[in-house]
Formats: sequence, C-alpha cells, structure tokens
Amino acid sequence: MTRVGFHNSHEQVHPSALLAATQHAEQAGFDAAMCSDHWAPWSVHQGHSGFAWTWLGAAMATTRLPFGVVNAPGQRYHPAIIAQAAATLGAMFPGRFWVALGSGENMNEHITGDAWPPKAERDARLRESVQVIRALLAGEEVTHHGLVTVDRAQLWTLPEVPPRLIGPAVSVETARAHADWADGLVTVNQEPEKLRRVVEAYREAGGRGPISLQVHVSYATDPAEAWRLAREQWAGNAAGPPRAWDIATTEEFDRVAQTVDDDTLGTSVVIEHDPARLRDRLVDLVEIGFDEVYLHQVATDVRPDHHKHADATPTVTHPPSSLDAFIDLAAEHLLPALRQVDAGTEGAAA
Repeated sequence: MTRVGFHNSHEQVHPSALLAATQHAEQAGFDAAMCSDHWAPWSVHQGHSGFAWTWLGAAMATTRLPFGVVNAPGQRYHPAIIAQAAATLGAMFPGRFWVALGSGENMNEHITGDAWPPKAERDARLRESVQVIRALLAGEEVTHHGLVTVDRAQLWTLPEVPPRLIGPAVSVETARAHADWADGLVTVNQEPEKLRRVVEAYREAGGRGPISLQVHVSYATDPAEAWRLAREQWAGNAAGPPRAWDIATTEEFDRVAQTVDDDTLGTSVVIEHDPARLRDRLVDLVEIGFDEVYLHQVATDVRPDHHKHADATPTVTHPPSSLDAFIDLAAEHLLPALRQVDAGTEGAAA
C-alpha cells in the first residue's frame, strides 16, 4: 500500500498557513508530510520563505504525522548543525523524522559569501557531510578536515531511533551515486520513462529503503486558471537542473520562467482541472515503483492577512484557499486510489 503525504512549500505559503494546512491534511487522511528548506522563493510571485526547522518543531508537535525535509548541508548549513537538528527532532518524535540530504542550489547557498563550487565538488562535499552527520547520529566524536571542517563535535542528546538519511535525486546518475549511503530515495515528477530509469538505477546499485515521489500539481476547476497558476508559481523551477543549480537570485528565476514553454511546464507540473483524470495520472506515476507519494499543490492563493487588535497584538488570519480545497479534493478523489497502488519496492536490496 502506498503512503500518501502532503508537501509543504515554504517558498509559497506563510508558515502559519502551512501549519494550518498540514493539520487539515492530517484530519483529511493524509499519512505523512514533508517540506522544503529554502532561503528564498523560486519566484517573486511566491513571496515567502519561512525557516523550515523552526516550523518542523511546531508541525510535529501539533500533528502525529511522520515528517521529512529536503536539506543541503555543507555551505549554508554546517553538517554538525544539521545532525543536531535532526537528532533533536528524532529524540522528541521517535521514528517520525527523516532528512533528505542534497548538494543544494546557488540561490540558497550564495548568502554565505563563499564561492559556489562546481557540481563534482558539491557532490564530494555532500558525501563528506553525510559521513559527518551519520557518525554524529551514532554518538561518535567527529573531527574532520576536508571540504567541510569539524572539530571534536559530539551530540549530547541522541534519538533512540536515528532519523533516516534520504538521497534526493533527479538524474539517473545521482540516484545511482546515492545508493551506497542512503536509507531511501526521493525524486520529483518528470517524464515517466526518466522516472523509471531513476528507480531502476537506485535499486540496481543496491539502494535500500523506500523510494518516494514528490509530485507538483496545479489543480483548478478552470483549465486556463490551472495553467496560469502553474506558470505564475512554478515556471522558473520547471527549467530544472543543471541550469537551476547555478541561478543565484529569485529575480533571475523569474527571467528564466519567461523562456519555459508549455511542454516543459506540463512535464514538470501535473496540470489538471478534472479530478478523475488527475487521479489516473498520479496513479500511473506511482505505479512506476514508488512506495510513497507527496502531493504538492503549486496553484496556491494563500496570502495571510495581518491585523492588529486594539491592544496592538498582531494576529494572522487565513482566508479560504485553493490549498484547503485541494486537500479536500485529495481526500475524496486521490487518496483512496493512490493507497491501492502496491509498487512492491520498499526494502528491496536492503
């Protein structure tokens, strides 16, 4: 049975509204959740970028869902800090947390002022960071000198169940490279044949654990509106790697978005106005060989309104949104069908 999760996009939605959406998703029957970890949004139209680790504590404390986050250790984050953050969430919420460790994007990492390394160096830095994080989670004292430096670090609060370290991959090559260290794989929707090769590459290289798919969806009852929102919210991201790895600013992503054609956008985002057709398209993707699927509704109009009471205490209210409507749609039309898919891959090559 496929686990169906809800993806929280910090780039698009105010963290308070995301928290409410995640609580709604649990009540609606979603099995799990995950979130992004960005410094900046992909587009100025998105307009947010809350701090993922603060939000995760609140989300995990107010739901019973298992959670994951996609993170890039090595530049913006020192790997020892990520190990401590993951250990603390793992200690507070046993067995409910995983972290996917990737090589990152310049848009998030350039804020340190350090040079943005070429891909081969970023991949090597990631492997060093994974080694550091895994050793710290095992209770070891770590000193390391390489592309990252660690001096006599040891975690004092350890979880009984170490968080799973997941490999995020878009390409076949990256999926294969992650197989020797990762406790599972997570990827994003793209051409079905490419997804099939990603899954096969990870398993054939000995990759263990569940394989998860994050699916970007733009659903609206009006087809023109579904396409408009997909283009407004996700066209820059649809340009994809390797180009997206090196772009430094949100404004540059918006310029790239103007060059993305409909075929490229429609491959990166499942754009639909019919619930039955959306269901069938998602089922087809999951049947490729995924144990978990995380649904990300990119067509969001969540924009919290800020008010002040007479005592000047600020509050945040959230009008009805397409995000809430999508959660209800998923509960009725998507979750039952997706749960019935049995790809039969979890634990393969473990």
